[in-house]
Amino acid sequence: MCLTCSIALFCSCSTQSEQHDYLQYVNTMIGTGAHYSAENAEYLGGVTRKQKPMRTSKKGDMGGYDQAHDPAQLIPAVLMPHGMTFWTPQTADTEQKGIAPYYYADDEIQGFRASHWIVGGMTQDYGSMTIMPQFGSLTGDPLDRGSKFSHQNEVSTPAYYSVELERYGIQAEMTATSRTALFRFTFDHDGIGYITVNANSDEAMGSLQCDAANGIITGSNPAHRIYQGLGQYTGFDGHFVVEVVNKEIAAFGTYNPEGIYAGRDTITGTMSTGGAYLQFDVKAGETVYVRAATSFTSIEKAKLNLLTECPDSDFDKMRSNLEETWQQTLSAIEVESDDPELLTNFYTSLYHASFLPREFNDVDGSYPSYAGNDSTAHTSGTYYDDYSMWDTYRALHPLKCLIDPERAGDMIQSLLDKYDQGGWLPIFPCWNSYTSEMIGDHCASLIADAYFKGVRNFDIDKAYEALYKNAFTLPETFEEYAEGKSRRALNSYILHGYIPVQDPVADAYHKAEQTSRTLEYAYDDFVFARFAQALGHDDVAKQLFERSQNYRNVINPATGWADGRNDDGSFLNSDPWSFQKFICEGQPCHYTWYVPHDINGLMELMGGEETFVAKLDSLFETGHYWHGNEPSHQICYIYDYTSQPEKTQKHVRETMRTQYAASHDGLAGNDDAGQMSAWYIFSALGFYPVCPGTPEYAIGSPVFNKAVIHLPSGRDFTIIADNASAENIYIKQATLNGKPLERMFISHDDIANGGTLHCVMGK
Repeated sequence: MCLTCSIALFCSCSTQSEQHDYLQYVNTMIGTGAHYSAENAEYLGGVTRKQKPMRTSKKGDMGGYDQAHDPAQLIPAVLMPHGMTFWTPQTADTEQKGIAPYYYADDEIQGFRASHWIVGGMTQDYGSMTIMPQFGSLTGDPLDRGSKFSHQNEVSTPAYYSVELERYGIQAEMTATSRTALFRFTFDHDGIGYITVNANSDEAMGSLQCDAANGIITGSNPAHRIYQGLGQYTGFDGHFVVEVVNKEIAAFGTYNPEGIYAGRDTITGTMSTGGAYLQFDVKAGETVYVRAATSFTSIEKAKLNLLTECPDSDFDKMRSNLEETWQQTLSAIEVESDDPELLTNFYTSLYHASFLPREFNDVDGSYPSYAGNDSTAHTSGTYYDDYSMWDTYRALHPLKCLIDPERAGDMIQSLLDKYDQGGWLPIFPCWNSYTSEMIGDHCASLIADAYFKGVRNFDIDKAYEALYKNAFTLPETFEEYAEGKSRRALNSYILHGYIPVQDPVADAYHKAEQTSRTLEYAYDDFVFARFAQALGHDDVAKQLFERSQNYRNVINPATGWADGRNDDGSFLNSDPWSFQKFICEGQPCHYTWYVPHDINGLMELMGGEETFVAKLDSLFETGHYWHGNEPSHQICYIYDYTSQPEKTQKHVRETMRTQYAASHDGLAGNDDAGQMSAWYIFSALGFYPVCPGTPEYAIGSPVFNKAVIHLPSGRDFTIIADNASAENIYIKQATLNGKPLERMFISHDDIANGGTLHCVMGK
């Protein structure tokens, strides 16, 4: 980088390679760190953790909410953007909820995991397996075989990971494709080397097989919905193949807690403490190549994925290809700043916003049919799964519509494939299954937002059919209802215009949250109404627009806050500043502002702007604004709908400053499948989609002197913020394509057509 220039991705003094080095600003360790409580240094639920992680609150975070299970939710993964498998170093041997495979504070590496970590509200792994090289003597148990390592001897990027395994004198390197990984293990000494493989199943009987003649271990790990479903089998397994490429195998066997069984080629059982191994001789300085592949369909398809994506052991070529893929992904948005932390936070956020949803099909298009119906489906494109829908509809999917619209449409088509195979459009699809997790019906948001932003590469008529069924139909059986099909408490919602607190929501896991559900359904009705109207279904649109006003029925007129309401129409008159059962993951003071589709109507309902702003101010003045969970994500931008938009600029900048940092503990917990990161990306650029499903963005406070969104159409949209700094956070004047910007909003077309938003910043 030219030392005479401000830090920028493009400067006139740079070489060609420097011009495109976006990867230098990605810190994969952000969000991998947890804060630990010394008085709680104990095992967590029997998991192989040395300490119990405890989440600590950041400034502005709601410390009263129990997030002890949620200390850090990100992993330093080597992956293809939205790829099937996240390849990560492992410091914790479990698939259980809330235990990430890697924690920055740990000091031992147990292996290298082919992870299907869901970095969202579920925060668990499934169908995963772990590879570990060893030297000298063989140890099977992951906790016992761990090797000390130092972060100083660790290199971690989205395309490459390297670490020194001090115990064994092995330099371990890893790179990947979507479904495969290639490892390069270099041994320091003459002697005996091993590769051990285990399936990380805490719930079920897995299996592994050794084919020593070909240097191969294969296996299967049944996938279970640990968070929801209490260990219920998903109907598919994680299959894998591991091959030692360049060494003749001298011995092989299996192991479990009872011992090591040399020459035994098969093992079945609970795989977290059992596995298989291959043994070979090594010379000092010798490199052993190991390649691996995964599939959700079969071992044979894992082998096909391996032959297709990793046909040889050319490590440098595979690494170079993945680096180029990431450079292209990150180059969608070019930013300039003299603050390296801003660049790191921004491009790391783009990295984190490229995890989920994940590719789920094999290279030939095959994948397990949705909802565990024991059949195999096929796609001619890409089939995606693991949508942390309640989180990501807010900003992650709108970001995809902006910078990756083709993928955005493919993700919607995958949702429609789930509808075809399972009979309902899912509420929160993970593990390729319906789940009863979370609330709302936010496929409506994804579909409408994409449609109105010009994304059309999905079955539009099928989308309308599926949304109509969810919005107007109840399942015929309770079993379907309990599985997470249809909207919870839809009958009460239609009958009363709200969901009374007496309604148990007929849900084995969430027997409350009635007011939050009412507010979210009202928003979903609004965006579906717009979609229906655009397709000519005027009568349906009219019903839905009327239902979108149901938010009014849960705003207590006596207090002006969202409140629980009885089936006789009376309100609970609850404390808006404390946690309530009728609110989902928050307090009434947070959910009161969840009316993104009719903020002016909410203002009128409260009695006008003065009262509205005073209530909004009180949220921040009392320290109750909570950025750590998604229901608050639009709140900073609500001032744009009043005569005091400078408060949006103030609070957006404060949130970016206090809730995001370029360090391993830079995020206070759950990134929720990239939603926290997507919020940062939009906010750093200077605008945010307050109401997905409408092609409008609210203006915030751009942090970069210059940012260019390189649109897939070939056009550019440029945001210039003269004098932007940590002190100059307010927009003094702004123009759009040379004309004064007369309102605190820009449209999607303003961006898609290309142009320039020019802001002059000041104190």
